[in-house]
Amino acid sequence: METRIKLRVQGLTNSQIQSGAYALILAEENGLRRIPIIVGTAEAQSIAIALEEIVPPRPLTHDLFANFSKAFHIQLQEVFIYKFEEEVFYSKLLFVQNGQEIQLDSRTSDAIAIALRIQCDIFTTEEIVKECGVVLEESLFTDEQDFLEKANLEPEDITNAQQLEEWLFSMDSSELKERFEAAIASENYEHAKMYKDELRRREE
Repeated sequence: METRIKLRVQGLTNSQIQSGAYALILAEENGLRRIPIIVGTAEAQSIAIALEEIVPPRPLTHDLFANFSKAFHIQLQEVFIYKFEEEVFYSKLLFVQNGQEIQLDSRTSDAIAIALRIQCDIFTTEEIVKECGVVLEESLFTDEQDFLEKANLEPEDITNAQQLEEWLFSMDSSELKERFEAAIASENYEHAKMYKDELRRREE
């Protein structure tokens, strides 16, 4: 039987490879390896909304899917990323209804967006982790933003525009609001505008 590795969603960053795309970072639950998966803007937005626990005024497609499964008592038991081929990750959704198991193929980005809403487990194989996993060291995104917190970074500490964008993207909305209010209080309007622009981008 193949070894299965449990994963958790660590976050999103701008893709270093593909312009206009994002990297979804899946972390090995009991290890240091990370799997970056390239996702489109729409999927990244849906995943970010779930991570931030934002409730949109009208259900998004992934919200509708989650609501449908709950309404008809169809339990999403797990997401399984079972194959990596030609730079594409393949996933299955395992459902249980009335004791019967049903598997459906899914794009990995869709599967993760749904899993976050239903809060089910995410697994992959040891082979995929070995092939695609990386161990992040002294980078901007190490483990759950520990590096950012320890370094106590401020915008002026970051000279790279792309890293600045990633840094802003990594913060949750409550931290952005706190930083915005602190910048206003200290009359640092340049930083205040930067935080406000990021908050406005998320609202849109």
